[in-house]
Amino acid sequence: MSKHVLITGGAGFIGSNFVRHWCKNHPDDNGRVVVLDILGYAGNPANVADLEEQERFSLVKGDICDRSLVTELLTREKINTIIHFAAESHVDRSILGPAAFVQTNVVGTFTLLEAFRQHWEAQAKPSHYRFLHVSTDEVYGSLAADDPAFTETTPYAPNSPYSASKAGSDHLARAYFHTYGMPTLITNCSNNYGPYQFPEKLIPLMCLNILLGKPLPVYGDGQNVRDWLHVSDHCTAIETVLNQANPGDVYNIGGNNQVKNLDIVHQLCDLMGELAPAMGMELPTAPRELITFVRDRPGHDRRYAMDISKIERDLGWSPAYNFETGLRQTVEWYLQHRDWWQPLLSEEYKGYYAKLYGQR
Repeated sequence: MSKHVLITGGAGFIGSNFVRHWCKNHPDDNGRVVVLDILGYAGNPANVADLEEQERFSLVKGDICDRSLVTELLTREKINTIIHFAAESHVDRSILGPAAFVQTNVVGTFTLLEAFRQHWEAQAKPSHYRFLHVSTDEVYGSLAADDPAFTETTPYAPNSPYSASKAGSDHLARAYFHTYGMPTLITNCSNNYGPYQFPEKLIPLMCLNILLGKPLPVYGDGQNVRDWLHVSDHCTAIETVLNQANPGDVYNIGGNNQVKNLDIVHQLCDLMGELAPAMGMELPTAPRELITFVRDRPGHDRRYAMDISKIERDLGWSPAYNFETGLRQTVEWYLQHRDWWQPLLSEEYKGYYAKLYGQR
């Protein structure tokens, strides 16, 4: 049976990678692929422009909080599957302006859940319908150096407006399964990296600043640890959960790559120093000379780590990328796609960047 999928936030970083993954791996599927994206600063139609020639694909500009629009799309496109990526996702922005995070991540998720519930009930609750909610490891809080990794039963302890709003959306998705029997699934992923990531995030930010000869801002002492997951691995994991998991299931998705922030910056400096000249690009300054330590982010979580044994055991999924290979490929992509990221360095982005780092 064909899946008619509504992919929210499908023009953003992870969402667009998933849309491309889905269309590539289901070339003969007649099911609809509908992307709903507000096309804000991080939602870029260029990310999926080459898919628009496919008859089954459509990109709709709109807000997940717009109940009438969501209901119309579910009905018109005969949607039986929602994959919900749409979210405000940058911790720094949540500190500067938390209201947008509550609105999009909590109210938006509620709007989608409620619209999908009524749509599912109107069709006599088909067993193949699915609502997959994509979340983050940040809902679990922060780990000490010797703490065991997060599992699916780790108590929630969010420490930023971003992670708190995602925790709220997770709880709503869980509640709709337990209260209404709606076939929801929840995935909590670690830090993603790869192509099409907006340049406010660590890896593309460092790559672009090296090319532009700008400082490389490192929070605090740079010893914060994150688990890194290549976005392609995340895409295969989501599809695996969608196809194999039981309604109500929750799965952690990680890359088994715990790395300190400063170590990543050093790796990026070395890769850029190697790869940029090989591609005929002259760097303005030796990359490591650009490293600048700045005042730490308020409430900065010290360490995240993901225990992915449940998805490995239950569903047979494990990450294919090691961090060294994935990081090299990612750096190469940004070097080769100046035409993609150059337009993103808008006056709005420059103003945000100055506001965030200018006083540090």
